[in-house]
Order: sequence, then C-alpha cells, then structure tokens
Amino acid sequence: MAGRDLRALFSTNDRSLEASEAFTNRQLQWELVAAALTRHLQRTAASGFDVEDLEAPRDNILVFHGVGGIGKTTLSRKLEATLASAEQRPVQWGEPTWAEERILPVRIDLARSAGTDFEQLVLTLRAALAAIGRPLPAFDLALRRYWEQQHPGESLEEYLRRGGLTGRFGKAMPQQMQSALADVAQALLLPGTLGSAVGQITGSLVGALRERRQTVRALAGCRRLADLLEAEPDLGALSFYPHLLAWELARLPADRRVTPVILLDTFEDVGDRTHRDLERLIQRVVWRMPNAFFVVTGRSRLQWAEPALQGQLDYTGPAAWPGLAAGSLPHARSGTGDRAGGRQVLIGDFSPEDCDDYLARRLARNGQPLIRDEIRQVISGRSHGLPLYLDLSVMRFLEIRRAGREPASADFDHDFPALIARTLSDLTREERHVLRSVSLLDAFDLPLATAAAGLPHQAPALRLIERPFVRENPFGLWPFHLHGLIRSTVRGADDQTDDRWSPRDWQQAAERSHAALGEQWRAGTGRDRALLVVCLRQGLGLARDFRLNLGWLTDAAWDYVCDSVWEPVAPPTRQDQAAVETPADALAELLSALSRRQHEHRARAADRLTGVIDTRLLPAELHEMAVYYLAKAERDLGRSDASLRGMHHVADHAAASRPLPGGA
Repeated sequence: MAGRDLRALFSTNDRSLEASEAFTNRQLQWELVAAALTRHLQRTAASGFDVEDLEAPRDNILVFHGVGGIGKTTLSRKLEATLASAEQRPVQWGEPTWAEERILPVRIDLARSAGTDFEQLVLTLRAALAAIGRPLPAFDLALRRYWEQQHPGESLEEYLRRGGLTGRFGKAMPQQMQSALADVAQALLLPGTLGSAVGQITGSLVGALRERRQTVRALAGCRRLADLLEAEPDLGALSFYPHLLAWELARLPADRRVTPVILLDTFEDVGDRTHRDLERLIQRVVWRMPNAFFVVTGRSRLQWAEPALQGQLDYTGPAAWPGLAAGSLPHARSGTGDRAGGRQVLIGDFSPEDCDDYLARRLARNGQPLIRDEIRQVISGRSHGLPLYLDLSVMRFLEIRRAGREPASADFDHDFPALIARTLSDLTREERHVLRSVSLLDAFDLPLATAAAGLPHQAPALRLIERPFVRENPFGLWPFHLHGLIRSTVRGADDQTDDRWSPRDWQQAAERSHAALGEQWRAGTGRDRALLVVCLRQGLGLARDFRLNLGWLTDAAWDYVCDSVWEPVAPPTRQDQAAVETPADALAELLSALSRRQHEHRARAADRLTGVIDTRLLPAELHEMAVYYLAKAERDLGRSDASLRGMHHVADHAAASRPLPGGA
C-alpha cells in the first residue's frame, strides 16, 4: 500500500469505506534498477574511476517510458521510498546487494504543474545533499556567486523556504553554505561580512588557485574550479556547476560516502523535440555527475544516443550513451529490457491478475473488496492492463453509488475521454492526425500510416511510432499497432479536444485507409498470400464499419478463393452488428463460410451461403461465386436437383463472371 486514497475518500459519505492507493507489483522494474545500480556502484568504486573524466561514455542512467497512466509516477515514488528505507520495500522485491552502501534518493517532479525550472532542480540536488552533514565549498561558493548575480537583493534562504525545499530537506543547506564561505574567507585571510564578501572571496580564491597557494590546497584538486568561478554566472554556467558537486562527493571520507540516486519524473514535460533548451541543461547535469545514478520516467524514450541530435544537445550518439542506443535494446518494446546493458525499458501493462489485485485492494469494506468479482473482470478486460483506466473505473464506481444505485457490470463497458486527453497532450497536431488515422487499422507500417493520414511526408508517422502506445512486432507483415485500449478509446470515446474529428473526417480517413490497403496489395510482388490475407481482413473491416464500396476487395476475394487455402479473413464481429447489412458484411460472411467448410458440416455451410445469396447485396460476379459454392455444398449433401440448378445458373451467367476454380 502507498497510503490513503484521498480522492476516493472524499467521493463518498460511506465512512465504512476503506480507500487505499494500491501499488501493484513492479518486480521486473525493481530488478532492473537493482542490477543497474549495483553495476554503477561497482564502477564508481573501481580504482580507475575518475569523476573529472569528461570524455568517458556515460552509463549512469536508466529510463522507464510508457503510455500516460501506465504507473510511471507511482513507480518513481515507490523507488524513492524503497531506496530511502528498507521498510518501504515490497517483500517480493527482495534484498538488494548494496546493503552496506549509503544511497540517497532525490526525486524531482518535472511536470509543468510542479513548476520545476532548472534553477530549482539544481537547488533541490544541493538541498538533498545537505544530509551528508558537511559543507560542499567548491559548489557552494559558485552557487552563492550565481545567486547574488542573478537574484540581487533576494535571500536564497527565503527562496528555499517559499519553494518548499526547507520544509522538505531542512535548514542545513544555508548553514552549510555560510560555513563554507567562512572557511574559504578565513583560509584567504579576508575580512568583512559574508554578504558583502562573496565577490571578493571569489576573486581572491581564483588568484590563489592560479598561483597554487598552499592555503587553498583543499580546493586546488578541483582542476576546473577556477574556470567556473571566472565564467559569467548565468544559467549556462549553472549547468556546469554539478561537476563541482560530483567532485565534492568523490572526495568525501569513507564514513560519509554517499551515492545520490536522482529520480527525474514526468520527463516528457521538459519540452518538445524542437525546443530542447531545458533538456540540454539537464543532460549536462547527468554527464557531469558520473558518480550519481539517474532514473528517468516519462512517456518517450530518451533520444540522446541518436547521432542526428548532434548540435541540439552537448553529448549525442551511441558512443556517448551506449546503454541508451537502440541497438542495445532488443527487448525494450516488450517490456523485458536488456539486463546486460540496455537502459531504456518500456513499462508494460498490468497482467490480468495484477488488474484484479489492484481493484480488489483499492476499495474495501471490513477487509473485503467492495467491487464485486464480475465487475472487476469486466474492468480488467477493457483496461488492457492500463492502470489509469483502472483508476478511472474506480471513480466511476463511486460516482454510480453516489447516484443511489448499485453498480453493475454493464456500467463498465465504457470509454473515458480523459484517456484521449492524456494520450494527445504531448503530440503535435500532425501526430494527432496520424494517430486518429491509424486507429482505424489493426496494424500498419510507415507508408500505410502516411497514406491513411493523407500526408505528403512520413515525418509525423516516424515521430508517432516512437511513442510508447505504439507497439512493435518485428515479425509482422506490418510491424506497428496501437495499444489496444488507446486505439478503442481514440475511436470510441467522446472526444472533446480542440481538433476533434467530425464524422466526415472519420469517413474520409477510412476511405484513405481502404484505398491505401488496396494499393499495397496490388503493389505486392508475385502472389503474396500473406499480404492478400491481411489486406482482405483489414479492408473488409473498414468497408463494413464505414459502408464503403467494395472496390479492390472484389479482385482480392477472387484471388483468395482461387488459391483454395482458406485462412480466416473475416474481421471480428461488432457487438452492435445484428445482421448482414452491407456488401462488406455479405462478402465477409461469404469468405468466412468458405473458409469454415472443412471444419463445419456441409449443411451449415449451405445455410450460410444461402443467407448470403438471399441478401442480394453482393455485385454480380461475387453473387455467382456464392451460388457456385452453394451448388457444390448441396451436391455433397446429396441434393442433386438443387446442385444442378445452381450449376446451370452459374453456367448461364458465365459470360459475365470470372472463371471459377474447378475444385476446392
């Protein structure tokens, strides 16, 4: 348990209700953190490790990414609590191997709502390190100089108090900074009060460092301190100061040695992929603190290992970030990660068992689950394992009870518009357009997604497939597909976004997608049976759902029957589909009946084919196909007269029809 669920408690007058924030097992993610942190501790403890080496590749970062609502923030908070206290660690996670090491977790929420800027990020790091219990003079002097230059007349202590850092970490940081300044001033034999002496201390210290005076030998070991103190104290310089923190941590005595684990949550709010100013500053912190370990949680993977970003960020490419390179992540999209070196892990959906456990523990009365088993099954099935859907369903459960009735299973066959808002919030307008277009498709590749969206260039589709709600099956004919719940919600929920589609927009997208499928099938080399089957299946679904003309499906159906292989091609039946109503319905039923002939009694096949013929929905040549196969079924049933009439009918219309296969 992670505490009381105040939102649920304040949604009802039922005082017997026990509402808890349920944390469901994320053992795999913990194992990845534990393994990566263990390797980090081993590397930093090695004799050859140099905290001032600014050229060595960095392997001090682990990234968890996933769709909005998958539980990244919950995981980040649980990791912080677990690293801070063994009592907070779930029993099933097991004991880590670093029991003798001192770990200092520092969680920083980068969400826009939290208002975290780069200044506050750096101040949070320093305030957290106050737990070491000693000044960090190199960093403290540089920070005090920066503050007086950038915030003249504003007390740093007051700023820390207003920003909540004093309440979170205590008052030790300002006291340690004053002590550090006093010690440096005394070493330099400088008079005056601290408030007026910072500039004088800085100038005198730089001179002493350049002259290598013995009085400042404690700081002389930091080779870049003088350069940082001479640089203009602006935001860019501040992003280099974490190097001083890393140096201070490296020279701590053994009994004070500590490894910060910095958890950066909601990384998607750092900025978009066009403006990377804040991301560049944060990357500098990660690079310049190689003895700290960073755990990033966000919606998208980090692109730092991509050479194409050279110039936008300071350090790019697989040589700089070997663990973040795509080639080192063979299992990342399946959620298993590469335990040997891959450092970008897609957080997977909850299993059905985890979903049920979450719902059972979230609301209870007298220790028993308030949500009945049959309702939990419906919610779990519709959720596709997405925790946000479970959370929204819990609130819907309470909302129905407030209305004065007992919730039923049917109440949770429901789409939540909030899922659309979470999914679309950090997409560009073109990416949202592609997302809605591909939601019409079971699977797609880049050309199909681009054609379905009606765009002249692939860039938006390329960006979209990097999003965690796009899953990849490298062995599929079309490798990409949307997360099941995201797809159904985008298509079915009441979309209230500013750029929502009208019914005509959806119709046009369906027409584009249907045409694009036909073009891919016609462009297939030779007789590509696999391509034929998947195009038929998706094309039939689109034509049925949007009442499209059959078009290329007629030719594809003839190719399908002429091979006499009979793989299933009919799309899944819609829940609201009562009868065969469109030509696509009729064609799907025809091909399904033919593919099932070898598995069903011929009488069943004859009944289904008769039903198709009676609809009169198929064009003439497909109608003759149905009559022909009905005649064959009736012959097998011993209905010779009926079979003969059917064959005569087909022969009479042969001039207008295609040649039918001689056997099946």
